[in-house]
Amino acid sequence: MSSNQMHQINIRVIHSKLISETLKKEIISLCNRAYEEDMEPLFETFIDATHLLGYSDGVLVSHALWVTRYLQAGTDPIMHTAYIEAVATDSNYRNRGFAASLMKHLIGEIQDYELAALSPFSVEYYGRLGWEIWHGPLFIRTHDELLTSPNNEEVMIFRLPKTPALDLNAPLSAEWRAGELW
Repeated sequence: MSSNQMHQINIRVIHSKLISETLKKEIISLCNRAYEEDMEPLFETFIDATHLLGYSDGVLVSHALWVTRYLQAGTDPIMHTAYIEAVATDSNYRNRGFAASLMKHLIGEIQDYELAALSPFSVEYYGRLGWEIWHGPLFIRTHDELLTSPNNEEVMIFRLPKTPALDLNAPLSAEWRAGELW
């Protein structure tokens, strides 16, 4: 058996409205193990999410999701953005390309968006997958002001067919949301 065959992943795309309580618990358990923290409160903030589930030999081993957000570069028009969250692979299945396969598949699923973005666990990892670090200052938009993001916050973007010309040094803002702001 070739190494490619040994590391196959079957990917299922499913909207959060169609996820059973049993599957939801399985997803949260996987993410809890991968992040070594309780992810359930954060999952409650992912409204209208689409999940990618990666299975190896029938076992859920990897996960990612996207939610719709609205990012704005400087004073340019607000962009309909697929914001990626909860990218996780069970520690027993890491370094086999499962998360990378999920991320590549995910990009194919979000082609109608203007932009993809995420807050990376590793700039180097996502850089290898074609993501670009945003160099400009980061803000959160509320109804009446822009809140400065902490200096340690990082955002990466992935250009899609509908992505307009972007200045990666311009300010970037996202709408306020419950849970993690970025």
